[in-house]
Amino acid sequence: MVPRSVSHSDLVACSASEVRSAIRSGSYKGHTAGLAVGELQCNLAILPEKYALDFLRFCQRNPKPCPIVGVGDSGDPTLPTLGHDIDIRTDVSKYRVFRNGTLSDEVTDISDVWTDDLVTVALGCSFTFENALLRTGIPVRHVEKGLNVPMFRSNIDLVPAGRFGGHMVVTMRPIPQAQVDQAREISRRFPQAHGAPIAVGDPAQIGIPDLACPDWGDAVEIKAGEVPVYWACGVTPQNVLLDAGLPICITHSPGHMLIADVAEDAETTILTRN
Repeated sequence: MVPRSVSHSDLVACSASEVRSAIRSGSYKGHTAGLAVGELQCNLAILPEKYALDFLRFCQRNPKPCPIVGVGDSGDPTLPTLGHDIDIRTDVSKYRVFRNGTLSDEVTDISDVWTDDLVTVALGCSFTFENALLRTGIPVRHVEKGLNVPMFRSNIDLVPAGRFGGHMVVTMRPIPQAQVDQAREISRRFPQAHGAPIAVGDPAQIGIPDLACPDWGDAVEIKAGEVPVYWACGVTPQNVLLDAGLPICITHSPGHMLIADVAEDAETTILTRN
């Protein structure tokens, strides 16, 4: 039986569990920006256990782009600290599978590539703090337009660990000049979702040649009176894993996040069991 297709707008008012259910069934395969408002969204890095400790060291040394919010047990596809019913093999709307440093597949289910030595690392996502921006009247252009956030490679060096290193990926959001300081202070309250911006203004200062040509996601209009604001991005570890040339690693596709049952403003990302 072919699952009924649902749209992004169909899911806007749904809970995290309901969005995951739609994804798991194959009914929804789109991006997750603006979904499950109030819940933590997560980037993913899934890699063999033998490389996981160095990768965790890398994340600890680069907390802006790689804030760790959850780590699974070896070979276990559940993430009980982030959700009661999460199956990491099916609950993300699109995955990327890399083999030996090359993109092998982009799929909606990784059950057939899951093995007993894989470890899941969940990282905070800037989609989380966007809800707080919107609540205070700060526009978020890609959410307004139903698009994916624009993401860019930068020239910002990362602190290496083992075979992991490289340059930071950033997201860009046009913010009215008068609200930049407010956006900075609001996002600062979400250190597990990349926190405050890392740059404002001229993209050349961080090595971006053209804001109209994002490396991932969709280009968005920058209106008169707005300035581009840049946040660290969870696509960073994808590039790092790619450059490391692991025999296999799996990530989310940019903009297609795992949505957790943890509140976006929770004191910790460890789910409280009732």
